[in-house]
Amino acid sequence: GYMSLYGHNQSLLRQTGDWVAAGDGIAVSGSSGGYAQPALYFSIRQKAKSVDPIKWLQRP
Repeated sequence: GYMSLYGHNQSLLRQTGDWVAAGDGIAVSGSSGGYAQPALYFSIRQKAKSVDPIKWLQRP
């Protein structure tokens, strides 16, 4: 299956395994990992291998 990863979060709004729909909030990004300003790490993986996330992203 697929897995999405989000890093540099100030707080989490969902738990591991929760189902979410488009537009649902999942976390609040914040300053972490040595960054001076809030940042986001985002990755999609299929069977533990990173895939290009662009096909999963849509403009609002």
